[in-house]
Amino acid sequence: MDLLSLLDTTLTGLGFELVDMERSTKGRLIRVFIDKPGGILLDDCATVSQHLSRLLLVENVDYDRLEVSSPGLDRPLKQEKDFLRFVGHKVRVKLRVASEGQRNYVGMVKQTFGGKVELEVEGKTVSFDILNLDKARLIPEI
Repeated sequence: MDLLSLLDTTLTGLGFELVDMERSTKGRLIRVFIDKPGGILLDDCATVSQHLSRLLLVENVDYDRLEVSSPGLDRPLKQEKDFLRFVGHKVRVKLRVASEGQRNYVGMVKQTFGGKVELEVEGKTVSFDILNLDKARLIPEI
């Protein structure tokens, strides 16, 4: 089982969602971003960190440092389920390949279906394929 699948399965079992995982180029740092309904507390990060430290030891994953944190207010959106969860929220999107002559969009998530996401951008609907997504982040509503 690859590390991403291992973390996702483990965190789901603990009642958390794996939002993102980063690994340094030499693999010495593993950074894990978690979420749960109602948000993440410092105690949640400590609990997950302790659990994952033991898991990574048992699974013989070689690393020096593990960091566990919340995804923050500008949470990354990576999968269709992320966009579905944040329908009605404003996002900043960067595409790999331009759509309608543009790669960067800021708009409201309208809907998602069949691997596509629809944004409302300046009164117009823009649709793109999730596979064309380079980066997407929520824009915090303060």
